[in-house]
Amino acid sequence: MKSKLKYAFICSIVVFLAGCGTINTVIRGDWITKRNLHQIETSCEAIPRIYSGIAYDICLLRGKPSQMALWVAPIPQLIFLDMALSGALDTVVLPYAVYTQINDGDIRLK
Repeated sequence: MKSKLKYAFICSIVVFLAGCGTINTVIRGDWITKRNLHQIETSCEAIPRIYSGIAYDICLLRGKPSQMALWVAPIPQLIFLDMALSGALDTVVLPYAVYTQINDGDIRLK
């Protein structure tokens, strides 16, 4: 029973992190960020790399969810929860984010 609970817990963490703004903008490639935000037709044109997880979540709130992109744009309450967690993760990766912001600039979406 404990192994099933442990497995379910690990799976839920993996699923949650797959939708995390910081994970999508810092760890995964820029093309994934562009694809996800294009699917919901957000009006954002660029995302700064410093605190990019929070900026990504704000762009999600500004988008128009479609039937195909429901996994990209979850319930707004979950986005606000993700903003809090992304803020913490963005602070942890801040030195790396500053370095990539200087070298690569913003993540261009259009």
